[in-house]
Amino acid sequence: MRTLGISILLLASAGAGLAQQWELGGAGGAGFLSNVSVSSPAGAATAGFQNGFAAGAFAGQNLYPHLSGELHYAYLQSNLQIKSANSSGTFSGNAHAIHYDLLLHTSRRGSRTQYFAALGGGLKVFRGTGQPAAFLPMSQFGYFTQTQAMKPMASVGAGMKHSLSPRMNLRVEFRDYITAFPTQLIAPAPGAKYGALLHDFVPMVGVSYVF
Repeated sequence: MRTLGISILLLASAGAGLAQQWELGGAGGAGFLSNVSVSSPAGAATAGFQNGFAAGAFAGQNLYPHLSGELHYAYLQSNLQIKSANSSGTFSGNAHAIHYDLLLHTSRRGSRTQYFAALGGGLKVFRGTGQPAAFLPMSQFGYFTQTQAMKPMASVGAGMKHSLSPRMNLRVEFRDYITAFPTQLIAPAPGAKYGALLHDFVPMVGVSYVF
């Protein structure tokens, strides 16, 4: 009987350990995008995307005491934009990002507060959703297009997780999504040259459920 009781306790402990291996959550925040320089016979300008709101969800698995892996999806609202001096042109747009990150934790899995660094990669889909018009503002520098472009993406970030209860975490995190500039959406005008890299700085706050 005693052996049976010990066995039940061991199985329960093992089950509890397994129950702490997964984490599901969601977050909201904003995206702050860099612009690329534009050099053209018409002068100098910048091309890129306006800042906008961000929302996402993720599923994570604790792999080792200081290492976990997470699959993320993010929706990023970001209108297309070309600016020169006091003039600008915009076009509605958004983006979808999916990536897998490895997280290195400063504390072991059971610690109430964990700081982490994240590194990973995935894909980002840029979408131009505005309506084409007969007059295209800033067309001497580039053209807005109603299309989409998929780019490989690097994800670099850091953050903090704080336990609100045995199964609920508060998360504060910051990521930089790095891609090539999508010239399919903002097409350079003849003779114009665009910069190559685009950074999307995304701070987010969210909650997660551990099971």
